[in-house]
Amino acid sequence: MTLPKKDAVEVFAAGEKGRGLRTTKEMQTGEVVFAEASFAAVVFDSLSMQVCHSCFRRQANPHRCAQCKFAYYCDRTCQRAAWEEHKQECAAIRQQGTAPNENVRLAARAIWRMQRHTGKVSDNQLTTLDLLQDHISDMSPEDLKELKGDVQKFLEYWPRDSKQIGADYISHIFGVINCNGFTLSDQRGLQAVGVGLFPNLCLVNHDCWPNCTVILNHGNQAALDKALHSQRSSIKMMHHVKFKSSRTLNDNGLTLLKWSPQPPDPSPIKHLWIELRALGKIPEGEELTVSYVDFLNVSKDRQRLLKRQYYFDCKCEHCSKGIKDDLMMAVKDKDGKKPSAELVKEVTDFSLQALAKIEEARTKGNFHEVVKICHECLEKQEPVLADTHLYLLRVLRIASEVFSYMQMFQEAAESSRRMVEGYAKLYHPNNAQLGMATMRAGVTHWHAGLIEVGHELICKAYGILLITHGPHHPITKDLETIRRQTEMELRLFKQNEDVYHSMREAVLSSKPVGGGKVH
Repeated sequence: MTLPKKDAVEVFAAGEKGRGLRTTKEMQTGEVVFAEASFAAVVFDSLSMQVCHSCFRRQANPHRCAQCKFAYYCDRTCQRAAWEEHKQECAAIRQQGTAPNENVRLAARAIWRMQRHTGKVSDNQLTTLDLLQDHISDMSPEDLKELKGDVQKFLEYWPRDSKQIGADYISHIFGVINCNGFTLSDQRGLQAVGVGLFPNLCLVNHDCWPNCTVILNHGNQAALDKALHSQRSSIKMMHHVKFKSSRTLNDNGLTLLKWSPQPPDPSPIKHLWIELRALGKIPEGEELTVSYVDFLNVSKDRQRLLKRQYYFDCKCEHCSKGIKDDLMMAVKDKDGKKPSAELVKEVTDFSLQALAKIEEARTKGNFHEVVKICHECLEKQEPVLADTHLYLLRVLRIASEVFSYMQMFQEAAESSRRMVEGYAKLYHPNNAQLGMATMRAGVTHWHAGLIEVGHELICKAYGILLITHGPHHPITKDLETIRRQTEMELRLFKQNEDVYHSMREAVLSSKPVGGGKVH
């Protein structure tokens, strides 16, 4: 049997995992294995008025479609670029009087596109949605009930003058979306804003310690071609991290500490693109893998999550051998003495209760209460849990974000430093989550006036994101701007610490800087 190929990759029979993708040549660290345009994609219902339905960039004042009054765009350029995909959707929304939920909209867009292109939109597409697994037979009664409801909503939404679709086929498409939908982020990668289908990416199997990562590229096609070295074929899942201190970065009026994000590319693309990027050197013939879930869970919890969401039993090496589980549940070991099992249970139970209370307080916007609970929990954890314990790291992550939001930068810096040190012992060295966390920690130290540590962390983050995101991604470009700024400030700091701190204080308090020159 001849298996489909896409220059750098080919489909192969991956045993009990079904089909998979493997390389046909050696891949270098950070190299784009392949890029793929979205087959169909939609904005989340909750953000439909804030995000462009063409390029998925967030917009303060988007342009609304005058016909359906549901879709929003950056401008008329984006609207024209999206018209082929939106035309039938627009008519269906007008006919029904309201837009259905995102699952129904995505299923409809996918089916309309398959009808236009008979399932494949290009020779580079290695599979069709028809051939992907839907796992309907594995669904729970609750999931089946929800699927049945979506099918009914789809039938109500589907235009009467369009080719009619059977309920079984619609169910299959919903099953494919459930197992293979890829979360899309905004242009900075900081918030999930939609969901899309990428058929080739669906062929990449899971591993908890993968050799690739997936990133969404919002750049225009010219920039993308440059990023791919003019090789069109040569592309957790995406991790979304909320950057809580961004409000402070943009609103505090600093000049010494200010950074200017790269402006959005003015040339929208017709379809979003993902890139599968190599996290390290990949030998020819090796299977390509990505992680469907965050690694920072013990193996049995990752296996449970994968079984519930993706309907398979993970048998990767890290799950089979429980690699790093001991670190994730480790306790303090002082001079060979460990805390008693009773004390460990007391602290872990307290931590779980505290995390629930923290989430409740965050939901209510009661950040002073969050700070109070974090302080209490960290004080309780400190003498018992090791620096890699998951519960400690979860509290440190929340604490660093909320402390930054509250402009408690010294405490935020300390929490973020401890968090990143723990992450570095657990994550793959080129993990995107580690890169983003290190970036946040670096910026937090910068804001706290700890320029030496801040610049060091920002440089580390930049090195990771060059691999996971590439040099042309907006986040990497922004981080490069920050890196240059902190490098300049570090030179000033080393020349004259007193002048540096006086300038910093003057900027923070918006006062004129006193006399004195730095040579």
